[in-house]
Amino acid sequence: MNRCPISYEMCQDQKYAIAGLKLLSPKLLALQDFYYTAKEQRELALTQMSKISIQGIQPKFSTRLNVSEGQFEVVERDGSFIFKPPHYLFAELPQNEDLTMRLAKLMGLEVPTHGLIYNRDSSLTYFIRRFDRLTLGRKRACEDFSQLMQYSRDTKYESSIEKMIPVIEQHCTFPLLEKMKFFRLVLFNFLIGNEDAHLKNFSLIQRDNIVELSPAYDLVNSTIVIKAQEELALPLHGKKRNITRQDLLVYFGKERLGLSDKFVEEELSLFKKTIPYWFELIPQSFLSQEHQEKYAGVIEERCKRIGF
Repeated sequence: MNRCPISYEMCQDQKYAIAGLKLLSPKLLALQDFYYTAKEQRELALTQMSKISIQGIQPKFSTRLNVSEGQFEVVERDGSFIFKPPHYLFAELPQNEDLTMRLAKLMGLEVPTHGLIYNRDSSLTYFIRRFDRLTLGRKRACEDFSQLMQYSRDTKYESSIEKMIPVIEQHCTFPLLEKMKFFRLVLFNFLIGNEDAHLKNFSLIQRDNIVELSPAYDLVNSTIVIKAQEELALPLHGKKRNITRQDLLVYFGKERLGLSDKFVEEELSLFKKTIPYWFELIPQSFLSQEHQEKYAGVIEERCKRIGF
C-alpha cells in the first residue's frame, strides 16, 4: 500500500489516489512522474527566477497541467502551478512545506490546492496552485505587504508585525475580520516554527470586489531546517526571540489588533482542540522519521511556552 502524496490517502498498486488526482482536475485519471530530476529542476528554476512573482529560499518555477496527457508541463508564463523541487542545501523542504500547509488547513486557515509529485528520479517536488491566477491567463489583483508598504526584496525583514496592522485597516473591506485571520496566522507561524514569515509572505487579494488576506502560502517549519537563533522573521513587541504568551495574546492580539478577550480565548480553545490532530498527521507525512520527531518537538516546546 502507498500513501498518496496529494491526498494522503492509502492507495494500492498506484502512486496517487483518485481523490488526489481529482483535486488537480475533475477529468484527471492518471498522473505521470514529472520528467525532470531534482537536480534538473533546480537548474531550470534558475532560468525562471525573474519570470515568476512569488520568491523564497526555495528554487521554483511555473507549470501547467496537461490533463489529456496526465502530466505537468513547464511554462514561462500563464502557469497555474508553482513547483518547488528539493533544495540542494536544506533537507526535505518540499515534504516540510506540504505538511505545514496541511496543518494550517486543519487550523482553519485558507490554503490553495497543494501536494507532492514524484519526479523521474523518485524524489518529491512540492506544488501549489496559484491563487492569483484566473482562467486564460487572467490575474487577480494581489499585492504582498512588501509592495504595499514600499519595501523591497532586500528590506523585507526590516519592518515589524505591528506595522502590518495599519495596512489591513486601510485596504481591507472588512478590517476586523482580516485582523482576526491575521492573529490566527501569526500564532500558527509561531507554534509550528516558521521563522521566515517576512513581508513578502503575506498578501492582500481582491476577490468578488472584496479585499482580504490572501490564502496562506510559503508556510514552512524553518526551525528544523535552518536552525536560526530567532523565532520570528519580523519583530513583535520589539523582539524576534523569547516570544511569550503575553507578547502574542495580550500585546499583539488584544492591544495592537484590538481583539476582544472573548475572541482571543475562543482562538486559544480552537488551537487546543486542533493541535492533537497535528500530532496525528505528522506521522502520515512524507518527512523522514528524524524530521517528524524534530517537527513535533518544535510544536511541543512552543505550546508549553504559550500555556497549552
